[in-house]
Amino acid sequence: MQPLTQPFIPSSVKIRVSNLSFSYNGREILRDTSLEFPEHAITAIVGPSGSGKSTFLMTLNRLWEELPQCTMGGRVEILLNGIQQNIYAPDCGVEALRRRVGMVFQMPNPLPMSIFKNVAFPLQLAGEKDKNVIRRRVEETLQDVGLWDDVKDRLAGSALSLSGGQQQRMCMARAMILRPEILLLDEPASALDQKAAEAIEQLLVRWKQNCTILIVSHYLDQVKRIADSVVELQGGQLRNRQVATPRV
Repeated sequence: MQPLTQPFIPSSVKIRVSNLSFSYNGREILRDTSLEFPEHAITAIVGPSGSGKSTFLMTLNRLWEELPQCTMGGRVEILLNGIQQNIYAPDCGVEALRRRVGMVFQMPNPLPMSIFKNVAFPLQLAGEKDKNVIRRRVEETLQDVGLWDDVKDRLAGSALSLSGGQQQRMCMARAMILRPEILLLDEPASALDQKAAEAIEQLLVRWKQNCTILIVSHYLDQVKRIADSVVELQGGQLRNRQVATPRV
């Protein structure tokens, strides 16, 4: 991927969307919207159900391209590895992009394999073959998400045997093992109990030191606890909101 010369993105801005529009099956979801997102911060995205929050996240890693009958217009630029990238440029590889822009969904989605293989899978897919490196990275990432002590003696067991909260933390470990620069989270704690949700919130606050985080959330208390800034999506438009008074 080659750097573009115009327009310039300051180092404090990680993501810039310009005149972004998106339609699914002929229905307009995003409409000519533009906004910037700061790096090393947690930005909460709020708004009415069905307003397109999840769809917006998928424009940032091109995941929507896996869906039929979708069209997108506008521009998405991301500062990756210190270089400004138009992520929809012909020379921007989708696989490389998704290694740097990870995503965690609302419901845990463990693969039908062992806990170890679930977490190691992205690393192996990226071409890492050294078993010692893989094992060390799996352990480090599981420790990061607070799951290592729970699973260290059953890494060969099925990931489907984990509780819902454990599965979600495992999925977060899987998203983070490649150490992405951006993490997209689509209501990652909505199906969890309070204790598990609080553990994930604490993780996110720690991770923003090395990672830019965008999180879709319907929970006002959660937004107040962890968000550095709040963006509202309504009527197909993104607008900045104050952290203290978002409308969720």
